[in-house]
Amino acid sequence: MKGSELRTKSVTELNTELESLLKAHFSLRMQVSMQQLTKTSEIRKVRRDIARVRTILRQKSEMPE
Repeated sequence: MKGSELRTKSVTELNTELESLLKAHFSLRMQVSMQQLTKTSEIRKVRRDIARVRTILRQKSEMPE
């Protein structure tokens, strides 16, 4: 997921995206604990996407409209 894609979304869309990423992160953590996850790099990708979404949400909240 690219930052430019996220910047075009509205705040509500970003919040739903963040919610789905948090659920995916939880699911991946459960798979790791059960030793079912083969691609452990997926956790890192999801964490970075979560950080991107949170950063853009914070930027949008600080911008005067």
